[in-house]
Amino acid sequence: MGSHPNTNLFQIQSPNGVNHAEVREIVAKACPAQNYHGKRVLLIVPDGTRTAPVGIVFQSIFDEIGATTKSLDVLVALGTHQPMSEEAICHRLEISAESRRDIYGRVGFYNHCWDDPAELKRVGVITADEISALSGGRFSMDVNVEINRRIFDYDQVIIIGPVFPHEVVGFSGGNKYLFPGISGPEILNFFHWLGAVVSNPKIIGNKWTPVRRVVDKAGSMVSVPKLCFCLVVGKSGLAGLFAGSPETAWNAASDLSDQLHILYRDRPFHTILSCSPIMYDELWTGGKCMYKLEPVLADGGELIIYAPHISEVCVTHGKVLHEVGYHCRDFFVKQWDHYKKFPWGVLAHSCHVYGQGVFENGVETPRARVTLATGIPEVVCRQINLGYRDPDSIQIEEYANREDEGVLLVRKAGEMLYKLRHPPGWALNESA
Repeated sequence: MGSHPNTNLFQIQSPNGVNHAEVREIVAKACPAQNYHGKRVLLIVPDGTRTAPVGIVFQSIFDEIGATTKSLDVLVALGTHQPMSEEAICHRLEISAESRRDIYGRVGFYNHCWDDPAELKRVGVITADEISALSGGRFSMDVNVEINRRIFDYDQVIIIGPVFPHEVVGFSGGNKYLFPGISGPEILNFFHWLGAVVSNPKIIGNKWTPVRRVVDKAGSMVSVPKLCFCLVVGKSGLAGLFAGSPETAWNAASDLSDQLHILYRDRPFHTILSCSPIMYDELWTGGKCMYKLEPVLADGGELIIYAPHISEVCVTHGKVLHEVGYHCRDFFVKQWDHYKKFPWGVLAHSCHVYGQGVFENGVETPRARVTLATGIPEVVCRQINLGYRDPDSIQIEEYANREDEGVLLVRKAGEMLYKLRHPPGWALNESA
């Protein structure tokens, strides 16, 4: 355990798991109670679609500074996901309904509202010249930066969240819990589409991506003092905890995530059964079952998203997705005058689920096929341009232990990233 004097990074790593006492020690070093007398503090936490012991850190922070602060509240970084109920937030924070009343009664629970202008505040503009530099010349346009105005009612923001390989930004965590976690739609839509233009295989599992540069630039425009706790989850629970600025904590945590969350294979698979955990309750989040496995899906192969519990494409963006469907990047790029009017973040999701492909002479050809074995009806799957399998027809164990045959079974997909040791040209790393 230790801290770097120049970066104020407090950290602990353990392959056997970080225990509660060690978490409390990091919390006490990063935010000692004597520094918080009369302060107003807002904790920003992820929703239920991320695996991490967020509750341990939340409770340790409350125990350390809860009695001395003027206020200590929680804002859920939803991005564009659905609001969480009081019960769901309690579950996220690992507290009971009784302790919510008796111990944490003064803690305010809030959901981010990304599409309510009254809830947002503009903090500035990333200029066209800056966007050009950050995006490697891919775009040149002014981008307005808006964020949840609630944060400006507090003396400090404390971010708590896990770090995993991520399809849009490279690795999640850090300033990503501000953008898109509690941001407005313009910056959110822009950098999601930037990630799609670069492409998932060239972004995911790489640290210094164009999208990360945009996210950190937006984060630098938020004037409220920020402290960040980055969590890295391993097989034995919490494998690492890093506390510091969003940039410093994320930088260290992403290195550990790179070691723990990326599995390498020597050859691609022609068939992948990607099983969605219950925490992904719509295709909008269940698409991670494709994102994390696309790099090892063979040309002409099939990836099956097995999720009998998913019956919605997306509650928030379903209407647009039913109109647009799922397509490769070039389908949109080569018809941009028509599709640029749609929310760019939705187009990005469409590309990420569909995967790589080409669009020539009005014909779209995917590199590989994506099939849904979910509760979404076959007619809907066909309408949105994805394949369909009856989930009842799938016996999971028939896919087990067949990697030598080119068949891969992933029982809990969406967080561990699979990559080839020697990737083909279309999946080469994005380094600039």
